[in-house]
Amino acid sequence: MPKRPFLSRRAAAYREVPDDQWNDWRWQLSHRLNTVEELQQVVPLTESERRALSTKGLFRVDITPYFISLIDPEDPHDPVRKQIIPTADELQTYQGMMVDSLAEDAHSPVPGLVHRYPDRVLMLVTTQCASYCRYCTRSRIVGDPHEQFSRSDYERQLDYLRRTPEVRDVLLSGGDPLVLAPRILQEVLDGLRAIEHIEIVRIGSRVPVFLPMRVDEALCEVLQRYHPLWLNIHVNHPNEITLELEQACDRLSRAGIPLGNQSVLLAGVNDCVHIQRQLVHDLVRLRVRPYYLYQCDMVAGAGHFRTPVAKGIEIIEGLRGHTSGYAVPTFVVDAPGGGGKIPMAPNYLISESDHKVVMRNYEGFVAAYEEPTDYRPHDRSTCAYCRSRAEEGQQAGVLGLLEGDQLVIRPEGFEALHSRGGESHRLRLDASKWQPMDIGGPVARPPKQDPVGSEPAEEGQPAGNGKRRRRPD
Repeated sequence: MPKRPFLSRRAAAYREVPDDQWNDWRWQLSHRLNTVEELQQVVPLTESERRALSTKGLFRVDITPYFISLIDPEDPHDPVRKQIIPTADELQTYQGMMVDSLAEDAHSPVPGLVHRYPDRVLMLVTTQCASYCRYCTRSRIVGDPHEQFSRSDYERQLDYLRRTPEVRDVLLSGGDPLVLAPRILQEVLDGLRAIEHIEIVRIGSRVPVFLPMRVDEALCEVLQRYHPLWLNIHVNHPNEITLELEQACDRLSRAGIPLGNQSVLLAGVNDCVHIQRQLVHDLVRLRVRPYYLYQCDMVAGAGHFRTPVAKGIEIIEGLRGHTSGYAVPTFVVDAPGGGGKIPMAPNYLISESDHKVVMRNYEGFVAAYEEPTDYRPHDRSTCAYCRSRAEEGQQAGVLGLLEGDQLVIRPEGFEALHSRGGESHRLRLDASKWQPMDIGGPVARPPKQDPVGSEPAEEGQPAGNGKRRRRPD
């Protein structure tokens, strides 16, 4: 069967716009639509959409002429339409809804910089986007003209990075970094590349999807000066993949920029195994690696987009083994409260013993895998990489347990709860009694007490001459 070509689409309302204007990203930005009157000229609006658009305080609406042209105007359930045109469902609250569901502000040592993981940070450089997704994780600040990041904010972010040598990877996001003025974007990238320990710079952007005209040769020429530089785009449905996006991705790839894709699982948009399979197939044709499939975050206005986590696991079940391994994204839940991305997947490990594991494949084929019985564990004491590894402290997490750096991970308040008011009790004072010597470094054991009534031991002899004396009555 021949490959389905990626097509270029233009709404009827823009048929008379000259090509040189249509393909000018500045024209696209200056002609974004955001009112009932403007949108109605391109797409007949439903009553629910009209009500939402007429509501004060609604999360910002701005849609490029290019992207609204991807909507089928006769379909009120069009998957592109649902992502960018608000409905009255957006006005509903729901259980678990939060303003900052990922607790990013709580993990920000300086404004706009989120340091959640040991060796990487999220650097927010703008609150503006080419268009605005109705499920936006950062709707608390994104699109708000009063929430902006300035050069002084960038300098504070860079200063923190200079003082934090464990950070080797910086992700630029916002808002969308690619809507910044080219000169400002270069200043930020120059500042990062001047920090010796920053190895990787990544950009998260939906500009190639909302505004592919922006990804011109001039932009690609700028970005390729800062290698190694990676870029993740954001496509949720096959209908978003057009000839223009294909050309934009090709320019980025030819500039040596590895591309990934981050999707959000959205009810009524892409909560279907077969939609997702077509999406990842189309992405790899663009040389874009499916990277993450996100569970929709619990932010205000996004309740109607949320699916059960089980739907995402079902989708991965329908991808793993049914398509190329590199086309299968990792399904993650970004944990509320700042826990970070937690992978979710079907269970392929069925059981295990001390010498076998029993596993199944995507077809339900069950096999036993024989484990080696003579495996010699890796010797950390002689491994140069182990000895020179970066210290992660309390963020070592479960790996710290596996590597013997710590014995337990205690929830907040654990010690206070289990002391039950007995902090001064003498039997609880010496933690070394329940701390193995090989966990977290050597621990001095408490001195041995002579048995009651024993005589002092002579040198080389056990205490009490090795005889156990009866305790007096």
